[in-house]
Amino acid sequence: MEVIEKYFPHTSPVQKDQFFKLKELYTYWNAKVNVISRKDIDELYMHHVLHSLSIAKFITFLPGTRILDVGTGGGFPGIPLAIMFPATQFALVDSIGKKIRVVENIADTLKLQNVHVFQERAEQLNMEFDFTVSRAVTVLPILINWVKDKIIRNSQHEIPNGILSLKGGDLREELDLPYKVFIQNISD
Repeated sequence: MEVIEKYFPHTSPVQKDQFFKLKELYTYWNAKVNVISRKDIDELYMHHVLHSLSIAKFITFLPGTRILDVGTGGGFPGIPLAIMFPATQFALVDSIGKKIRVVENIADTLKLQNVHVFQERAEQLNMEFDFTVSRAVTVLPILINWVKDKIIRNSQHEIPNGILSLKGGDLREELDLPYKVFIQNISD
């Protein structure tokens, strides 16, 4: 939890409480449903919450912004971002029912009224968003194909609406795309 306060010192008492409760909630649910690696639960804040919040260092979502979290799994990056941006609407989508039920329970327990969960494949969702976010879901060409028709063209942010994807590894082949791509290292 200290690492969250270090990088995000201006969180409200409500946000601090919600972030604090994540450890207990994910420990409980992870014992029942494997939503994150069981050997990684002790590193929840550093490896999952802070990693998800790296998007908040790249962009500040304006109130009313609509975000689609593609392949949310255990709720990352959507749940931490929903805590950080309570005036932004988040649709967390995953095709695996047991994971969606966990995410829905966590959002309900934390009283995240800006989170809506869908057990569905992202490409089948009939909604539009300002941005999509994802974390290690699939290669970029496939991800782009799933969401390209879901992104609203008119942008109100300092960067154009689009896809914000947390990825690792060698991305050279993935980045050979006919789209404008911007890469930001999380360590920066």
